[in-house]
Amino acid sequence: MTRDEFKSFEEKYGLTIEFIRHEAHELHQSVNQIYGDNLPYGFHLDMVVEMISKYGHHVCACENDLLPLFFGGFFHDSIEDARLSYNDVMKRAKKILTDDQALMATEIVYALTNDKGRTRSERAGEKYYQGIRETPYAPFVKLCDRMANVSYSCSDDNDEENRMKKVYKNEMHHFLASINPHSTDIRFFVPGEMIEALAEILISDLEREEISREWKQI
Repeated sequence: MTRDEFKSFEEKYGLTIEFIRHEAHELHQSVNQIYGDNLPYGFHLDMVVEMISKYGHHVCACENDLLPLFFGGFFHDSIEDARLSYNDVMKRAKKILTDDQALMATEIVYALTNDKGRTRSERAGEKYYQGIRETPYAPFVKLCDRMANVSYSCSDDNDEENRMKKVYKNEMHHFLASINPHSTDIRFFVPGEMIEALAEILISDLEREEISREWKQI
């Protein structure tokens, strides 16, 4: 899909996307979830969807998949952080989307839900990444989520954000390898343009050249 085609569909469904956004913001506000330095969690959700809007044309297979993609972005943390179950997400999705779209959207959300674990590595282990690799659009939405977190972490100069920048940098090779199924199905693509943008934020020029060579075929 071209960038212009994607943008035209985004405009066509603008009111529905705004309704999905409102519902997601309200949900996270209802559980008093915050992001970063006491920001409303909707700040993060908007950053994720901004990435979807910017890069979605690389992965969106057809017009019918656009709304599930945006729903998945806005609700990606709703099971993990806002106390919804899989069925709760499905019910919310079916009020807005067709049954097939609702299933696709809910599967994205479910795939991006961390496993139970005491540590970061336990919560995002091989089973978690396998679920992402096997779910249409989940690799892309997960990369949008990571880019949003990285962008925020690198926008400030406090100790906690600097710590997370180092975490994201150290995880970069493993993270990219873990989410990428190397599929010929466009819905599973990990766009090279996004990888280059992530590398530009996190690593030096020399390291960035190496990453670009390694992932240029993605």
